[in-house]
Amino acid sequence: MNLVRRATAWTARVPGGADGRRMLGIALVDRVGSGLWAAVSVLYFTFVTDLTVAEVGTLVAVSGAIGIAGAPLGGRLADRLPLTRVLIALQILRALGSLALLTTHNYALLLLFAAVSSLGDRSANVITRLYATRVAGPERVRYQAVQRTVANAGWAIGGLTAAAALALGPAAYPWLLIGDALSFVGAAALTARCGEPPSPSRVVTASENPAPTTKPATPWRDRTYLAYVATDTVLYLDDAAFRVGLPLWIVHATEAPHGLAPLLMVLNNVLVVALQVPMARFGATTHAARALLLPLSMIFVSAGVAMAFSATGGPTLAVVCLTLAAAAFTLAEIIHATISWELSIALAPDHAQGAYLGAHGLAQSVQRSAGPLAVTAAIATGPVGWTVFGATVAATGLLQHRLVRRRLPRPALSVPPVTVSEH
Repeated sequence: MNLVRRATAWTARVPGGADGRRMLGIALVDRVGSGLWAAVSVLYFTFVTDLTVAEVGTLVAVSGAIGIAGAPLGGRLADRLPLTRVLIALQILRALGSLALLTTHNYALLLLFAAVSSLGDRSANVITRLYATRVAGPERVRYQAVQRTVANAGWAIGGLTAAAALALGPAAYPWLLIGDALSFVGAAALTARCGEPPSPSRVVTASENPAPTTKPATPWRDRTYLAYVATDTVLYLDDAAFRVGLPLWIVHATEAPHGLAPLLMVLNNVLVVALQVPMARFGATTHAARALLLPLSMIFVSAGVAMAFSATGGPTLAVVCLTLAAAAFTLAEIIHATISWELSIALAPDHAQGAYLGAHGLAQSVQRSAGPLAVTAAIATGPVGWTVFGATVAATGLLQHRLVRRRLPRPALSVPPVTVSEH
């Protein structure tokens, strides 16, 4: 409960009023359920549905690839329908997708249902961010930082519950999946209580803007920005390392107890809740954010080496190394989130930030598809694979450090330099 109190301490001055606070509650409920399932999903597919490592990796990768379409789909729906109604429908779709996984062991059907859930998840994320933007206005960056903290608190609660449930063995896995589905139903019910935010969009007639003189900037012709998005896709691999790599590595390559997997998920979320806001200050300007790419690269190398050493000894060494690796991947996640928030905006022209941020959003979506393949490849090649994995991501960080150097504008403040003590 201390974790929850710390997370909610940051919500005392939440932008967006009552609806903003309600959306934080929705994020908490949603992520508690997601934490229940994310902590054991790989174990469920391994021990309940009897999938191989390659099948699990492929299932996660393909469902993630289909989920990429969720972001533009969610955006199109948001332009045509009320946000709250779309969110309710998507939460119900996610609940049905989760429950459907319980009905079969057929690989094709499991893939289909996982893809439906992924599509709903990515669409819901876009709608949620748009809702936050509309209710929080100019304070949307701070709101999203607080929302991420609350969401990670929910992940931690779900992960702790999953760790306790593992004492029951594989019989607990279906109940955790049911809990995940119920969280989506609860989120839908809470969303129904939220007011519809005003939409700033309107149709501009020919008479209002008869002769535009320049074409709007587009990220799809901006080679530097597209290269930045490509490098950021690689830097997002800490997510796949945690969701897929760590559980599979624990089960198939180390002598660590299987129950360590959800505990490491809890560690991840506790560290994010504790450190995300304080560490955001170190990347508050574009030049400071770029400078963080250097320590970020070193952290990725350390994480890969720790993963490699976890398979070279007994249970104690495995637990120690895996915990160090989990902490390193989490620190990388926190630092990269700060860097990405700043650079993705700073590298975009002021009059086309929406289009550019939309393109940048593909980095995380593509990683969710390609990431599982990358980490399963690392697992297949043993300890050397994890060393190469860490070194490759680190090299990408150094490449991005060089890539963005000439595009940085004047120093700009993106994340308010606040600390918990100020609230």
